[in-house]
Parts: sequence; C-alpha cells; structure tokens
Amino acid sequence: MKVKTGDNVKVIHGKDHGKTGKIVQVLFNKRKAQYYVVVDGVNILKKHIRARGGQKGQIIELPAPIHISNVMLIDSKSDKPVRVGYKVEGASKKRINKKTGDIIE
Repeated sequence: MKVKTGDNVKVIHGKDHGKTGKIVQVLFNKRKAQYYVVVDGVNILKKHIRARGGQKGQIIELPAPIHISNVMLIDSKSDKPVRVGYKVEGASKKRINKKTGDIIE
C-alpha cells in the first residue's frame, strides 16, 4: 500500500484540491475492489441527527472517504507531494521516494 494510516497527504483532485491532512482510516470496497482513505479535515459532509429521548437534534460534520488515487503522500523532509515506489531489502519491503530514492519512514 502506498499510503498508510497516519501519513500526511495532499489532495490532488476534487473539490478539496490543494488541502492537506493526516489519514485517519484506509477503507477497502470489496464490491468495487478499490481503496478509499478518510483524511482529517478534508471532504467534510454534514450529517443531520434527529432529536430523540430528550436530546436535541444537531448537525455533525464528518470527513467522508476519498478515492486513494486522489491523494499524494507528502515527504517529511521536503514537505512536497512525492510519488511512492517500493524496494525489497532482504525479507522486508520498504516505501521509497521515486525522485530521490530515499526511504520513507
């Protein structure tokens, strides 16, 4: 997987183009066989909750999933979006920055 939970990413396509945030969750849709990510503070939807049992009705803002192809990982050293590749070292598989070849932690 090129992006993981906890990575900082930049949105490269869609209504929130240019915004950055941390990945909260990575989701997989079995029916479509596609990955989606939930990014904190990006793609915010408003959910209306009905009043029940003495509680007031309210409007909650929630981050909704974005397709994984619409985000790019931000390199911690340069603070710029980078393309991610893989390099196998022994029994472990490491993510690398395609431009510089540095290992991404």
